[in-house]
Amino acid sequence: MNPKPKEKVFLPLLGRRIVVTRAREQQGEFAELLEDYGAEVIECPTIAIRAPDEWGAVDRALECIASFQWIIFTSANGVRCFLRRLQEGGRDLRALDGIRVAAIGPATAAALQEVGLHPDLVPDEYRAEAILEALDRDLGGMRFLIPRAAEAREVLPTGLRERGAEVEVVAVYRTVPVTDQAGAVLDLLRVAQIDAVTFTSSSTVVNFVEMFPGQDLAALLKDVTIACIGPITAETAARYGLPAHIMPAAFTIPALAQAVATQLPFLRPPSR
Repeated sequence: MNPKPKEKVFLPLLGRRIVVTRAREQQGEFAELLEDYGAEVIECPTIAIRAPDEWGAVDRALECIASFQWIIFTSANGVRCFLRRLQEGGRDLRALDGIRVAAIGPATAAALQEVGLHPDLVPDEYRAEAILEALDRDLGGMRFLIPRAAEAREVLPTGLRERGAEVEVVAVYRTVPVTDQAGAVLDLLRVAQIDAVTFTSSSTVVNFVEMFPGQDLAALLKDVTIACIGPITAETAARYGLPAHIMPAAFTIPALAQAVATQLPFLRPPSR
């Protein structure tokens, strides 16, 4: 009896070195997806997640949480840090009863669902502008709470206020630069041993660039594919002379990994 032939495994990223710039505590899923496609992942976290400089504004918002009609979460980090502070203050999810919740995208929605909160609004396009489009034009008399990073775009709070809403923006976490892998990545770039660099937020772009002071980064990356999770991140990269060669249709980590796997092999030959 002839043995059953082994099933062939499709590894489109075999032999490719790909830099992942997410925070170290968030790299797992993305790195695993890329490795499943055959890539060698170079971990180069450019940011770390830290508590805000002070919790006063958050605690004041929590004290009057029942006065808000909406809470809008713009990241999974925002969900986790906000709910942790809620619990540290002796409260639980019952404090959010009657408040509508919006999530900017599926990863943020998943973080809410993990604790039993099902968002009332998740826009089809995962960006602040899409949340504004999904809400009423007249928001007069309504109060919105936005727990987010200390550094963030003002599009959402500005747009809500222009429609008459009262908006409270509170920093529940901040990102700080990390540079410990800069030397190793620079060495690989100098000998053309990096195939792609991935960016999952504007802060990863900015901090990646600032990791290499005095270097002509555009020249070092001229033969490297730049992959960005969405248009805001791509716009930030472009400001530093780094054009986005790959951007997924859906602005999620699995979609970015798939886009890299399907497009990178056709964009450049392997560096090795």
